Amino acid sequence: MARTNAFFSKRNLFAASICALILASCHFSPKQESSQEKVVRDTSSSAIGQGKFTNVTLTHPLDQQMITAGKSIYDIKCGSCHKLTSEKLVGPGWKGVTDRRRPEWIMNFVTNTDEMINKDAQAQAMLEVCMVRMPNQNLSDNDARNVLEFMRSNDNKN
Repeated sequence: MARTNAFFSKRNLFAASICALILASCHFSPKQESSQEKVVRDTSSSAIGQGKFTNVTLTHPLDQQMITAGKSIYDIKCGSCHKLTSEKLVGPGWKGVTDRRRPEWIMNFVTNTDEMINKDAQAQAMLEVCMVRMPNQNLSDNDARNVLEFMRSNDNKN
């Protein structure tokens, strides 16, 4: 009888340990997200990233031709890794990206991906979350600007 009670006791201890591990992993997840939020909301002059774009002029209202061209580029080069919602696929979802990042940062990231990942703190923080390095898509400046306009459209900018 004592042997049976010891078995059930070890079994309960094992089950409790598994539950504790699951709860602990759930508990730490929001902390990672909140620290990421703190990094991505930086609007200082250093938030433009590494690259040649220091001042991007935005259209008001949105340019429909640029949106169409940007969507076409998204469909071919971006959609397999990025959803248009906030849900992460391989890379982060695009919903709200134009609220979290400055236009210059977005343009520098999509045209100068490798240097941004190597040197930019915000790009490195994204890499820690996504665990996959974004490949350089070799976008022209014009293609990158069209993708930015599509992102703005996705975020319901005017």
